[in-house]
Amino acid sequence: MKCLLLCTWTWVLLVLMGSGRSMGCLEEERSALLNIKAAFYPPNGSSFLSWRDNHGDCCDWDSVECDNTTLRVTRLYLNSTPRGEWEEWGWRRIEAVSSPWVIDASLFLPLEELQVLDLSGNSLLGLNGTLHLKKLKGLYLSYNNLQIVPSLYKQTSVEVQNLSFSQLEDVDLEVLDLRTNNLVNDALANIMRITSLKALNISDCGLDASSKLLEGLCRLRNLEDLDISINGFWGPLPSCFCNMTSLRALDVHNNNFSGVIPPSLLSNLKSLEYIELSGNAFEGLLSLASLANNSNLKVFRLLDNHNHLEVNTEDTTWIPSFQLMVFSLSNCVLNKDANGIIPNFLKEQYDLRIVQLSHNEMIGDFPNWLLDNNVKLEQFELINGNLSGAFHLASNLTLVRMWWFDVSANILEGELPFGIGSILPNLIYLNMSNNLLKGRIPPSIGNIKSLETLDLSNNGFMGGIPETLAKYCQSLSMLKLSGNNLQGQMLPRHTNLSSLRFLYLDRNRFTGDISPSILNSSSSLVIFDASDNFLSGALPEWIGDIQSLQVLMMSNNLMRGPLSLSLCKLPHLNHLDLSYNNLGPNIPPCANFTCSMRFLHLANDTFAGHFPLFLSTASSIVILDLRHNALSGEIPNWISSLWNLKVLLLQGNNFEGSIPLGLCLMKNISMLDLSNNNISGKIPSCLKDLTFGNYWANMPGFNSTYAWTWVVRWGLGNYKGRFPLIERTIIVNSYTFMDATVEADFMTKRRLESYKGKILRLMSGMDLSQNNLTGVLPPEFGYFSELRALNLSHNHLTGLVPHTFSNLKNIESLDLSYNSLIGPLPPQLTELYALSDFSVAHNNLSGRTPEPKCQFGTFGEASYEGNPLLCGPPLRSCDDSNQEQGTSPSFYHTKEDDSWREAFLWSFVGSYVVAFIGVVLFLYLNSYYWYVLFKIVRKLIP
Repeated sequence: MKCLLLCTWTWVLLVLMGSGRSMGCLEEERSALLNIKAAFYPPNGSSFLSWRDNHGDCCDWDSVECDNTTLRVTRLYLNSTPRGEWEEWGWRRIEAVSSPWVIDASLFLPLEELQVLDLSGNSLLGLNGTLHLKKLKGLYLSYNNLQIVPSLYKQTSVEVQNLSFSQLEDVDLEVLDLRTNNLVNDALANIMRITSLKALNISDCGLDASSKLLEGLCRLRNLEDLDISINGFWGPLPSCFCNMTSLRALDVHNNNFSGVIPPSLLSNLKSLEYIELSGNAFEGLLSLASLANNSNLKVFRLLDNHNHLEVNTEDTTWIPSFQLMVFSLSNCVLNKDANGIIPNFLKEQYDLRIVQLSHNEMIGDFPNWLLDNNVKLEQFELINGNLSGAFHLASNLTLVRMWWFDVSANILEGELPFGIGSILPNLIYLNMSNNLLKGRIPPSIGNIKSLETLDLSNNGFMGGIPETLAKYCQSLSMLKLSGNNLQGQMLPRHTNLSSLRFLYLDRNRFTGDISPSILNSSSSLVIFDASDNFLSGALPEWIGDIQSLQVLMMSNNLMRGPLSLSLCKLPHLNHLDLSYNNLGPNIPPCANFTCSMRFLHLANDTFAGHFPLFLSTASSIVILDLRHNALSGEIPNWISSLWNLKVLLLQGNNFEGSIPLGLCLMKNISMLDLSNNNISGKIPSCLKDLTFGNYWANMPGFNSTYAWTWVVRWGLGNYKGRFPLIERTIIVNSYTFMDATVEADFMTKRRLESYKGKILRLMSGMDLSQNNLTGVLPPEFGYFSELRALNLSHNHLTGLVPHTFSNLKNIESLDLSYNSLIGPLPPQLTELYALSDFSVAHNNLSGRTPEPKCQFGTFGEASYEGNPLLCGPPLRSCDDSNQEQGTSPSFYHTKEDDSWREAFLWSFVGSYVVAFIGVVLFLYLNSYYWYVLFKIVRKLIP
């Protein structure tokens, strides 16, 4: 027996030695891998340390897989190498800037048994030479810089700008992954010749041709996975897709496909397991009855279709033969003929993992049964519908896999289940905002230890914040309880939210001082909003210890006293709103503001003194709101240094002097309010250089995303390991700071409006009313083509209304009342089609009113009152004599003209009297001249 074993081992060793094996792998393959490493990695780099000469068994090296029998290299994973400079960060992948390069394809030729080659994420422009690997089944070239893919099936290489891409000779390639490159449309022209393909991914490659280009793909009859998402393909879906009966996964999301989704696309492809149609512009009617025979279907996604598509699920003739794992349907007209009910076929689904039914205007009671029937649910979204009734969870239900739960923007009533924390114990995201929920926040929420986001805003919750929530939810990153009836101390005494970054407690009934327990969250707090409460006392000194704070909003409270110098300790503070309190009178001269401050709101407080000098270097500031304080002196000319300023609001102070010429240099200004001050002098003609355009989108960092993005990886069985096409990346939440917190108040159409989010981006206006401005209306103001509101009322402006004002094509509110304007109104003003509020009342205008058509047909007598020489609708009618008199230049007089005439008359009379008395006295005192005058008079009298 021992002899037999010895002979066997001797034979094995001889075979290995004879075949050139060296410590488990072929010498030529080991050498080839070392050459590949030299091409991919820096010579002294620390990556792939196992690839070295003294570790000869290449089958044990990182990123190398060998066949268990032959020990030949079969899989090589060179994705995201240091040459490509990619970094794995949590669930997100970030690409750094690196130089594009070319790899020599001949390096891989010794690996004759290679079946999978992954070169993703390496900034490759291509491969130089011929990749002649007959057993290659999978080629992954995603996340590179490929600009063109020449014919992969030819015998010779194709030069592209002195760089060549590989060709595949006699290779039965099954998987080709080209996603996230820069392909041209011609790259697909002959790809159908690779008839062996079973999986093709060309997503996010910048392709933008019509769907006819894709018809060539229909010849790939062996295709099982096809991903053409995130491109610019347009037109209808190719009808030939219906003939690709081997398809198991089809992804066309985020293109520009339009027209009707062919019913045969769903009914013919009976092997479909995964179909993704989201982010297109499909129209017409889609009946899910066409899916009745797709027994293998696991994933159906049709999101964000811009409400162009009508989807019907209530065909009584169909009974689904599938059990879905993912059902996502949003932004469509759902079950129009059935009054928008929730799809009834979901009552027969018991294996759901993800349900998304948002923005479909569904009606009816909340489907508690959907939660009861699917205990494997992981992600649940029913957002922005009309679902009503009570939110109920069975006490014996436990959804341990649920991590994302969002039923916001519905009409849910009643109280939250007392044991919600035990029923949903592993939630990461919980959003039940914008409903009609009431009662107290259940203490059991404190049992959800993994909770990172909790949004219960805009409901009717009362009482205080549960101590269990504030103490045990230490993973909580966002807590949003805005718009409720919560009261008492802001945060419990034993708060321990050490991971908290975003805290929204605004629009409640909290009282007392700002809770010092917030310091327990100071290490990470970025946004703190406690505005619109009943908080009192001064701004605490310890606020300066929250070094990470970027946004502090405490407006509309009962706070008083001076501002704390601790604000100067916040190096990253870029949004401060302390408006509508009783703070003052001094503004601390914080130099830190000049570095990071972008939004400063100190309106309706008691601040006094001159314009804050420390702002002279605050070049990053975007909104400056100092309205309704007691500031005085002149507006400084150095204000031009605030070159990023979009909104300047100084209404209701005691500023005097003239409008500084520095304002003319603020090219980005969009809203300017200097009203209700003591500003005098003429309006600078250089203000014509202001464009009042829409520059919000160009502001650096203005759209910064302050919160995070969750990413879900989704795989289908054995496909996940074989081809990453099915590994879905779903962006499910993105919280944008701009739309959430930035707003500005501006008086327009005779009322104070608050602008925020996208509306703020569109608004532009100038208000110089209630000052002591003199001179004429600058004709150049007529060229503010983007201006939406202009108010020059309650000044001392004179002259004519310039005809150039007819060029204010976007103007919605124009107020020139309470001035001394003269002459007729330009008839061209009727071309201001956007105008909805207009007043020239209490001037000295004359002639006819503009023709009552378009918008001017809606203005009443109040728009023209106080102008006795005006006539025409809606005032008195004009006859010819009145019209001639009214249009005569002799009638273009003002109150200032009358005052001048009166002064001249009195001065003339006074001069005459003084002269007469002087002559009499002179003659009385000199008898000789009196005698001469007497003789002259005697001669004149006969």
